[in-house]
Amino acid sequence: MRRTLIAGNWKMNGTRASLAELDAIAAAATAAPAVDVAICPPFTLIERAVSRQPGLAIGGQDCHADAKGAHTGCVAAVMLIEAGASMVIVGHSERRADQHETDAEVKAMAVAAIAAGVIAIVCCGETREHHEAGDTKAVVTEQLRGSLPIAGGDALVVAYEPIWAIGTGLTPTVDDVAAVHATIRGVLVDLLGADRADGVRILYGGSVNAGNAAELLGVADVDGALVGGASLTAEAFVPIIEAAAR
Repeated sequence: MRRTLIAGNWKMNGTRASLAELDAIAAAATAAPAVDVAICPPFTLIERAVSRQPGLAIGGQDCHADAKGAHTGCVAAVMLIEAGASMVIVGHSERRADQHETDAEVKAMAVAAIAAGVIAIVCCGETREHHEAGDTKAVVTEQLRGSLPIAGGDALVVAYEPIWAIGTGLTPTVDDVAAVHATIRGVLVDLLGADRADGVRILYGGSVNAGNAAELLGVADVDGALVGGASLTAEAFVPIIEAAAR
């Protein structure tokens, strides 16, 4: 039985004062023992977040494929672990677009993260153009086949985030979400085998909020959510945790 995971991605938001939001988030997580809750703040806040709420899972937003080296501005998985992180997001569409990360690079990051002992949340998703052209399943399948490490179970999480739904207030229909998550599950079975694929959680992300969380989390093969803007405050994020716990 896969445990529900609600993960917040703060992106390039947050200062030390923002960590006060973690208190209510951690309390909500404690009140929902059947749900895994995590926050991925900027790297500068990871160690402080862990210190403030040691019982709350804290993650990073990216990592380099190498454990060390001449990579100015990059962060290695072993550095995330030393800071107290237990997971890391890799291959987010914003990094694929802005930092031009390829499927091969995303796979290398995921491999490095898992080898270091960090859970890798591997992201995939289509543009609005691909969506309107009916190419969603083909695009997501290609991304996953190029990006996923051959490791399953608790060390690997997949997050489906339709790019056109991120931060726009738009969301696919529940039927569309179910169809894409079924496709992802099929790709996992092909790559990992049925037994290992069954242990991989698939999250939905893209304008998840208190109003739509329950419906989205009720879709087959939706094992949780990767939440952006709504994770920045406890007021917006806690209702999503509560919806997952119902």
